[in-house]
Amino acid sequence: MSAKDTVVKDRRNPLKVARGLGSSQSGVSHWWTQRVTAAALVLLGVWFVVTVLCLLHADYATAHAAVAKPWNALLLIAFVLTMFWHAVLGLQVVIEDYVHTRWKEVILLVAIKFLAVLGALASVLAVLRIALTP
Repeated sequence: MSAKDTVVKDRRNPLKVARGLGSSQSGVSHWWTQRVTAAALVLLGVWFVVTVLCLLHADYATAHAAVAKPWNALLLIAFVLTMFWHAVLGLQVVIEDYVHTRWKEVILLVAIKFLAVLGALASVLAVLRIALTP
């Protein structure tokens, strides 16, 4: 380090110095994942709304048979998993931006991921139970 670097370093405002939070390279991956899940949710959401509208006045047996079809069950599982994943990504951004106490941030992030995994597992299990029950 030269003498010039030392002088420049001393003149910088302490707020301009990174506080050991790491590089921002992981943010690009998070941003892209959020956009990809949003695009997938648009397509899967259109399929879901059309399916629900087609089953609007159907009885239980017809709705059960529709969900039990392999493609419908697969798309419903994809919709549920993508929805929970996208929700976790969005809530993570909100918590990281607006919760300033580190321990509260960590607890909220862990709780959201736990609840999302629990909800996704329950949803997938429900769809599989419908799809695999005659």
